[in-house]
Amino acid sequence: MRTIVWFRGKDLRISDHAPLCNAVSAGEVLPLFVLDPYFFAPSRAQEIPHRIQFLLESLVVLESNLRSRGSRLVVIKGKSVDVVPRIVQSWKADRVVAHSWVAPIGRERDRLIAEVLGDRIELFDGETLLQPGTLRSGSAKPYSVFSPFSRAWLRAFTSQKPLTAPRSLPPVAGEIADQSVPLPSCEDLGVTPNPRLQRGGERAARERLRAFLHGPAAAYAEQRNRLDLDGTSRLSADLKFGTLSVRQVWVAVREALGDTASARAFQNELIWREFTHSTLWDRPELMQQPFRSEFKGFPWRKDDAGWNAWVSGETGYPVVDAAARQLLGEGFVHNRARMISASFLTKHLMIDYRLGEANYMKYLTDGDWAQNNASWQWSAGCGCDAQPYFRVFNPVTQGKKFDPHGNYVRRWVPELAKMPAKYIHCPWETPNRVLDEADVRLGDSYPRPMVDHKQARQRYLDVASAHLKGGKK
Repeated sequence: MRTIVWFRGKDLRISDHAPLCNAVSAGEVLPLFVLDPYFFAPSRAQEIPHRIQFLLESLVVLESNLRSRGSRLVVIKGKSVDVVPRIVQSWKADRVVAHSWVAPIGRERDRLIAEVLGDRIELFDGETLLQPGTLRSGSAKPYSVFSPFSRAWLRAFTSQKPLTAPRSLPPVAGEIADQSVPLPSCEDLGVTPNPRLQRGGERAARERLRAFLHGPAAAYAEQRNRLDLDGTSRLSADLKFGTLSVRQVWVAVREALGDTASARAFQNELIWREFTHSTLWDRPELMQQPFRSEFKGFPWRKDDAGWNAWVSGETGYPVVDAAARQLLGEGFVHNRARMISASFLTKHLMIDYRLGEANYMKYLTDGDWAQNNASWQWSAGCGCDAQPYFRVFNPVTQGKKFDPHGNYVRRWVPELAKMPAKYIHCPWETPNRVLDEADVRLGDSYPRPMVDHKQARQRYLDVASAHLKGGKK
């Protein structure tokens, strides 16, 4: 049997790859990647530069891994909905196997292809540990609160060992291999490579997992919220692009840490990931509208000056500015900083969460539709199992609690590098003598706060309360 294994940007590995293993057991294997213009047209690639860089690096490693086992990656340009049915016919393939996608764009693509190929395309679960959309509440509805979802998930989940990578693969026929085009570089797509980004590819992903398990994993429960410590796994991009499977990560953490508080805390984050994917599967409309219907028509403010300051990291609140600059600088933001930053945009500035969501998807290397959307809606108070709308993070107290020595701010806001920890999260409260010693000139070398926390908080609460009660403000 001749099987096309369609690698699709969320499974860029050869280990624990069910479609690949299935194809190997059935006979001839044709590894395929489609350079779809939705992602790879230069104009589009330049809108998602960090993800494109990580993706291209991961594809180079995938190609190398396939070649080391006797095969190769066949790269074809064109729209997937056109390319896949066409090459099934021209390559005389019996079927196509691939991992399923949760995101609405992927589901619609697969629906269109299945209309042509019928049962000749087979999709395997693998983006998540449990198939999205399968868990239901006692009323047979999708869960809208995380805690009961988590309990139901743990009851339903049975851990299985990851699949091993094939030791060898059959060669790709010459007439098919000759159709492959070279993988583009970042420069080919008009994207300037960012040397601060994590390296893509399966080998780098394994090294990150190993470093986490031998380093911060044991103290994850205590340190995961600390902005100034390397207390997290940094595996989010690997899970996004599938350079590691979520099953590999789950099993590795359990084997390394056992049933400890840190293991449970980390695995709870993976279950939250399951929750966001399951939620998007059941409610694809969340990509366009809030989960809580009472937030429709919310009077978000148009504030170009506030928006530009938030994006560039010039709001005058150091921890908010550090988060913005980390995003631009290395395509990543610590999760605690993401929450602080999102709360500031949506509540202090009252700017539509969808703008923040889009900005994060532009620059995050780990930009994932399900998780990014759920996180932004959670922060804005309008999402599934969201924080209460009246909870407004105080960026000063958050900074002092989770960056107590100010090292996170010093790294990303270097103009405050000489500030003492006592004042680094509130420069405007600093005595002039201390500012002079730290070479900080408020309103010049570093901006004054663009809003007063108490006033901005009250403004938001007044508007939100009136809107949610059906009134006008």
